[in-house]
Amino acid sequence: MRKRAEPVALEHERRAVSGSPSAGSAASALDADCRLKQNLCLAGPGPAEPRCASDAGMKRALGRRKGLCFRLRKILLCVLGLYVAIPFLIKLCPAIQAKLIFLNFVRVPYFIDLKKPQDQGLNHTCNYYLHPEEGVTIGVWHTVPAVWWKNAQGKDQIWYEDALASSREVCLPCRATLCRASWGDSVGTPSERGMTYDALHVFDWIKARSGDNPVYIWGHSLGTGVATNLVRRLCERETPPDALILESPFTNIREEAKSHPFSVIYRYFPGFDWFFLDPITSSGIQFANDENVKHISCSLLILHAEDDPVVPFQLGRKLYSIAAPSRSFRDFKVQFIPFHSDLGYRHKYIYKSPELPRILR
Repeated sequence: MRKRAEPVALEHERRAVSGSPSAGSAASALDADCRLKQNLCLAGPGPAEPRCASDAGMKRALGRRKGLCFRLRKILLCVLGLYVAIPFLIKLCPAIQAKLIFLNFVRVPYFIDLKKPQDQGLNHTCNYYLHPEEGVTIGVWHTVPAVWWKNAQGKDQIWYEDALASSREVCLPCRATLCRASWGDSVGTPSERGMTYDALHVFDWIKARSGDNPVYIWGHSLGTGVATNLVRRLCERETPPDALILESPFTNIREEAKSHPFSVIYRYFPGFDWFFLDPITSSGIQFANDENVKHISCSLLILHAEDDPVVPFQLGRKLYSIAAPSRSFRDFKVQFIPFHSDLGYRHKYIYKSPELPRILR
């Protein structure tokens, strides 16, 4: 057996050395397998690079998205904080509420010279100043009827004062632009009491120069509060005007503030009355038209547009329903004229109505 094994072993060695076909094929298969693995290893990093770049881009986009969400959240928190802080700020500083009512810090248009009404096309208008008390100046525009257009051009204050004594009606407008509220070129600090006093001074100034000519008081919006305050005091001293005209009026400042479009974002805020309405009262601002009309004894005309977005139409109608049955008006005419929403007169364009001259007559 030993002799037979040796030749076999030698034969295998010879075949291996001589490169027999079976040995060559095995080696070739092994080499191919090694090359395949090497190729796979070399080819591996190629597809991996785009995948890494895609992952990096996704991470950057995700980072930007997170940054944007953080900034939006920060802005939202700031807005929410401001929304909550404003009611407390107004409660602690009632003067802010007064400025929001009078808006005397707003001047539109800004770049005009109020001393020269003719620059605005009002060639029959004169600008001058009244001084109801020391330190208070009221800027006045005196406009004469359009039929005097040519005669009025270039005339001074004396001519305009003399014109008050002519056989013409005189209308005293009570608007937010009248009185000591730093509106226009008036000088002073706004308050309901001060505005009423100034309106009374202007009325007396007009009556002293107009003789027996009829004098009408015309109030618009916030000016209706000044107008009813004025006329109530005139009636109490038994010198009533010939008529009172209220355009776009409200009942009182609390109801108007609650109905004003600016109050929408806080109307359902907890403690709305305490935060917003009580500071108005504590500032001495009431403009109680609903109470004043009970003490007025002269003809009353109320004008209101149904599409008024500032003073709701129902407040004007409510004021009429309070005034009409009042005993103080038993000898005088009380009339309410609505203007349909299709006309588009809104809060301040009733003057465009072609029917207005007839209504006033």
